[in-house]
Parts: sequence; C-alpha cells; structure tokens
Amino acid sequence: MAILVEHISQLLTMAGSDIPRSGVEKDALGLLRDGAVLVDGRTIVAAGPRERVLDHALAARAERLSAGHRVVTPGFVDAHTHPVFAAPRLDDFEARLSGDDYRSIAARGGGILQTVRGVRGASEADLAADLRRRAFEFLAAGSTTIEAKSGYGLDLDNELKILRAIKTAAERGPLEIVATLLGAHAVPPELAGRKDDYLARVCEEMIPRAAAQGLARFVDAFCDDGYFTPADLERVAEAGAKAGLGLKAHVEQLSRTGGLAAAVRRGAVSVDHLDHATPQDFAALAGGRTVACLVPGSNYFLAKPYPPARALLDAGASVALATDFNPGTCPCLDMRLILSISCTQMRLSPAEALVAATINGAHAAGLGGTHGSLEPGKRADLVCHDAEDYRELAYWFGSPRTHWTMKSGKVVYRAP
Repeated sequence: MAILVEHISQLLTMAGSDIPRSGVEKDALGLLRDGAVLVDGRTIVAAGPRERVLDHALAARAERLSAGHRVVTPGFVDAHTHPVFAAPRLDDFEARLSGDDYRSIAARGGGILQTVRGVRGASEADLAADLRRRAFEFLAAGSTTIEAKSGYGLDLDNELKILRAIKTAAERGPLEIVATLLGAHAVPPELAGRKDDYLARVCEEMIPRAAAQGLARFVDAFCDDGYFTPADLERVAEAGAKAGLGLKAHVEQLSRTGGLAAAVRRGAVSVDHLDHATPQDFAALAGGRTVACLVPGSNYFLAKPYPPARALLDAGASVALATDFNPGTCPCLDMRLILSISCTQMRLSPAEALVAATINGAHAAGLGGTHGSLEPGKRADLVCHDAEDYRELAYWFGSPRTHWTMKSGKVVYRAP
C-alpha cells in the first residue's frame, strides 16, 4: 500500500543536480513548508507541496503517516564507518589521556593491531550479530545507509570473514550497508617490515577473492606516514579496478603525503579525513565528482585540529560528513552529533552540514543516483526529526531527536 507522509513543518528534499553538490548547491536544501511525500513500495513517487502531492492518483487510497508538524529529511548516509570489531579500545583511550599519541600507541601493539587481535579471535557469527545490534542504533539516530569497511583482519581469511559478516547483516536489514575492502589498513604483525609482501597479498589475493564472492563494492587504503604510500594506493586502486571495484581512500590524515591527488586521478568516489589537505588539494577537488568526506568526530575524540571544511567548500569542493565510527578513534555512530561538531568547530552552516550528511554522503558511498534526496524514483528513506526547524538538528546535541525512521518505505524505528 502507498504511504502519504504529511503534516510536515519543514520538508528538506535536497532536490537538485545529479552530481555531488558544491558551489551554489552546497547549502541547497529544497526546503518546503507544509510539504508531503508519497511512497509506493520502496520508492518515492511524489515529493513537494502537500496540495500538489495530494493530486497524485495514488494519494487518495494511501495510508496516512503524520509527521506531527516536525521536520522531515532524507535518511543520513554515513559514508565512512568501521563497524565490525570485537571490543572497544579502552586502553588506547586512557593512554591518550595520559599524553600518548596515535603512533606511540600503535608502536606498542595498540591501535589498529589491538582490534585485529580481537577480530581474529571472534567468530563470524558473533561479528555479524554485533553489527546487527549496532545497525538498529544507526537507524535510531537517523542513518538509513552506511558504508562499512573491513580492515581489522589483515589476512585473507579474516578480511573475508569481516566482509561476510557485513553481508549477513546487510541481507537481514533493515539498515542498508555498502561494503568496502580495507585490506591496506596496516601491515599485520606477522609481516612486520615486509609491507610490499603484504600489499601483494592484498592486491593479488584479497581483492580478487572479495570481488569474485560479491563481498565488496569498493577498495580502500590508509595512505599516510608509516602506513601506505601514494604508490601503494595506486596499486590497490589498479587491482580494485581490474576486479570491478570502485575506490575510496584514507588520505592526508596524519600528514600530507600526496595521496589525495593520487586518489582523484584514479577516480575515487571519496577522499576521506583530509586533516592536512592544502589549497593545492582543494583545487584538485573543485567541481569534480570525488567527494571530500570529512569525519570530524575523530578529530573531536583525538583532540586534533579539524579538517579545513570551510576552505574546501569555498574552493568549490563537494563535502560529505560521516562518523568514522570505530572502536579506537571515534566510538560515535550518531550523525546528529557530527552535524553539531561540523557547525560549531568547522563553521559549516546547518544547511551545508545537512547537504553533506545526506545527498553528498550518498555520492561518497556511490549511491547519489538513488539515495540522499527525496525525489521521485529514489529510495524511500525518510527521517522525521523531533524538531520544527531544521537548524535544531545541529543546535541540540547529546539527546535523542529522531521521532521515526523510514527505510525503503517501511517505518523501522519509532521513538519510545
């Protein structure tokens, strides 16, 4: 049965061009007062002024769903997460509070490698069950689609185990999950000092197997000082392209290596973090299809300077926001907190932040044609927020603000 969503104080459709939003579209919300959305099955068939939507042939017999004069937006698309892990990294957290940094923690076996040990010791069933539980937390926070990376296995069997856990959770729904193989996350301890040998395994074994089994849509690499180089990123990108997988990339986070330029040359859908990006990098992104995917929750948690969001937008780059949810550097899966951080710490406007968290997040996950805006033909992913004005979504923080969440035409979460 069709569903008519009505009694909306502000409807943010994000209607616009079919490319990542930048320039004059960087804050274009497609805002309508007293709007409505008509859904048939998994798809939006009409969205706009209520009286016009009511004229649609399906509207008369549609089930009515009231927003209670609240704000309705597209579901958030969280385009950068690491949600498959066995335990939090509480020792790392305490060590940082005592003054240790990312590299010193990693050097003594903490950081990524601590999570690797936990994942290697966990069963696939337990990893999938944990992700299923987290999936409902994402939905309760208004995220209807996430990108999920592997990267905590660092050998063939365990990387595939993580990707299978992601696939299991995605198939059981209702959260939609786009899988990324991040084999080039770090060099495993058993191959310490043999980065090239490990990278060969990533490119010659992991990527072809993951692609052949339909376990990933993208490949990714942590291109930074002490991890992988731009040349390594090029190898991963080439192997991914040969296997039919797209590219995302962790770049310019801990230092500037030139990884951003390499990723853009390779047609990456997104370049992520960018804490140390420069004006030269901004120019490489301006007006292009590669999205700058910023994860300021990590900067907050690590007490690090924030990425240059304002400069990127002003230079004409398209910007997405994501949580970077992971057990070590951002144990936060709530995009609403990321909206607030982006406004207060990176000086985005509430409108720019919402564009970044919806339609540009969709483009950063390779889904811009089907997700991220409320337009006919697109996926019926809607969130009714407990707010009358969209600016409240970045203003109120630290408390639940989701009234209900609809995924693919079904209400999958309601506030208690």
